[in-house]
Amino acid sequence: METVTHHGRRTAYEITDRGGDGAPICCVHGSGCSRDLWRFQRTLAAENPVVALDLSGHGDSTDVDATTGYSTLSAYADDLLAVVERSDARILLGSSLGGAVVVHALLERDLEVDAAIVTGTGARMGVLDDLLQWLEADFDRAVEFLHQPGCFFADPDPALRERSIETMYDCGQAVTRRDFRTCHEFDVRERLEEIDVPILAIYGDGDRLTPPWYHEFLAAEIPDAQAVEITDAGHLSMLERPDAFNDAVATFLRTDAA
Repeated sequence: METVTHHGRRTAYEITDRGGDGAPICCVHGSGCSRDLWRFQRTLAAENPVVALDLSGHGDSTDVDATTGYSTLSAYADDLLAVVERSDARILLGSSLGGAVVVHALLERDLEVDAAIVTGTGARMGVLDDLLQWLEADFDRAVEFLHQPGCFFADPDPALRERSIETMYDCGQAVTRRDFRTCHEFDVRERLEEIDVPILAIYGDGDRLTPPWYHEFLAAEIPDAQAVEITDAGHLSMLERPDAFNDAVATFLRTDAA
């Protein structure tokens, strides 16, 4: 693990480098997660070094005092840019809230990258009212809901499910609630045409949190974008179907982001 200090806080990240000479990929996790989300993507480092960070308040990174919505999204973008600058990453990869952070950074910051990949992400990501209420008043129920079939996982493998649950409890109720409320306020539907780098949107066909059409909308509205389906996968296809996910990323980087 390495750290970079910025804006009065410390952001943790790790780099997997297996000798690949491609541009480094910087990976941004989603709500209630950590950099461990990307453990199965380390094999991509045979061609592209893989950098995975913990957003503020997650994993080994210190927290930030930010209100939900734009303030939190901006703080998370600061985390991303600090790690990108330190690691010389040229490719961004974001899951769910992490995808929103990537899109926000592309739209709002002076950021030069070659391409970006988002998964479990939309131009708007409204969260179910019931889930928002459970995140406020019944965290156990919220965690259980997110780990039922059709949400994080289409058909949850017990080991993947338990590790994901443990990570969410480690992250804690306050930070996880802040994450989901920030997702709920995210809306860039009117700005997608401003994105000027190649984009790949990857989705699980069984994802009910950010359904396939969210990604198809991104592919239709962003000038240079495409969507790829991962079958038999839910919201976290990088965990549930890592081989198919990694193949989609590698193909995109070799053909569309070269």
